[in-house]
Amino acid sequence: MSEDHTHVQEFFGTRAADWDRKFPDDGPAFATAVAEFGLRTGDRVLDAGCGTGRALTELRAAVGPSGTVLGADLTPQMLAEAVRAGRRTAGALLLADVARLPLRDGCLDAVFAAGLIAHLPDPGANLRELARVVRSGGRLALFHPIGRAALAARQGRELTPEDMRARHNLGPLLAGSGWEMTAYADEDARFLAMAVRRP
Repeated sequence: MSEDHTHVQEFFGTRAADWDRKFPDDGPAFATAVAEFGLRTGDRVLDAGCGTGRALTELRAAVGPSGTVLGADLTPQMLAEAVRAGRRTAGALLLADVARLPLRDGCLDAVFAAGLIAHLPDPGANLRELARVVRSGGRLALFHPIGRAALAARQGRELTPEDMRARHNLGPLLAGSGWEMTAYADEDARFLAMAVRRP
């Protein structure tokens, strides 16, 4: 396991038990993002870096009982909290690294990723791995329940032009990783970028 993985696991592992209590008001933003994502009944969707599984119930509602919902996370404590919260009933949970997913090529219709991109050790390669498991024409949603400026303020840092999630950086990053950005919203109350898997 790389040092990056160790750092991510330590960071989220120590915060897992209090994660949902720390951000109790995020539910509506998750619901709105999933609704805008436009999943259909029967779709196969992965919640990449699912954490405590806050999106799983909404994803299950969107794809219905005939769909498939997977939640993958690198941190065992986060997945344990998802189980404790009863979210395992909405989808199957995988202890897995999104850089090396245990999934076949093109087996998914969509990937939803909340707060993930800032924690990827190699964003280009990791987004390519997400593209690998999604069929041509499938979709990706990169979401955060608050926008870039609000997140930077919360973390006590300045927002710089180098921010990977800035539109002028994210568009080319996605394009170089097998995706085409189709929508971008960066508002105080949410960040949501959507993309389509290129053939």
